[in-house]
Amino acid sequence: MNAITQLIRALTGFVFILSGLIKLNDPVGFSFKLEEYFSPGVLDLPFFTPFALAIALVLVVLEVLLGILLWLGYLKKFTLYSLLGMIVFFTFLTFYSAYFNKVTDCGCFGDAIKLTPWQSFYKDVVLLVFILWLWLKRDFIHRLFSNALSLRLSLLSTALCVFFGYYVLNHLPVFDFRPYNIGANIEASMEVPDDAPKEVYAYLWEFEYQGAKEVIQTEGAFPDHQGTFTGNVETVLLQKGYEPPIAMSSDIAFSNASNVAMSRGRRPGFSSS
Repeated sequence: MNAITQLIRALTGFVFILSGLIKLNDPVGFSFKLEEYFSPGVLDLPFFTPFALAIALVLVVLEVLLGILLWLGYLKKFTLYSLLGMIVFFTFLTFYSAYFNKVTDCGCFGDAIKLTPWQSFYKDVVLLVFILWLWLKRDFIHRLFSNALSLRLSLLSTALCVFFGYYVLNHLPVFDFRPYNIGANIEASMEVPDDAPKEVYAYLWEFEYQGAKEVIQTEGAFPDHQGTFTGNVETVLLQKGYEPPIAMSSDIAFSNASNVAMSRGRRPGFSSS
């Protein structure tokens, strides 16, 4: 049991540190994702929108710090309670996004690792199980170092995270995973290959027949039905097609990349074809 607990402890700490550092690398991008969650069409919490960047910074620094504290075995109860509270919240959020199809990318790992809403939810469920296991087996979690050294390492980690966050806020991300990063070929990133998968839709046609309403599904053609078409037809996406890294006009892409870069004191770079 002790070996399993230590393995789960190491994996859980690693995921929280990795996720936090990736988002800390681009806190502005993460704040945009929070604004999407705060929008009226999702959680309807618009009063949080002006504070999205501040909330993003606090969350990512806390995420990294909790992973480090778990590794150190320092402040065990605080760490486990905080991890449990955070993962319960994010599990609810990812389920809500996936079930109601509100936010198609949770931003858990920024632009570095893209997860679908359901993948994000399953990832959080696994982490929830891990953290519950760690809580039940907390007697196996011991400090790696003395209290004094653990405190210094925790404070140093927090200070480094704050400094890193301050640095990237005044510059571009150190590791830029965005499709329009410096040196990226914007035009090539917008191209759709000839053999790329196409979107597949289902069309639900409503007919009235013998006093009852019937819905006929086709892939586009108007159905041959004896009833009277009511005029109602619903389009349902069955399979998403290929989406280029940048799905917008080149003018918009250049403008967006320029605005972000110039706001941080950098000029965008574009390679030629």
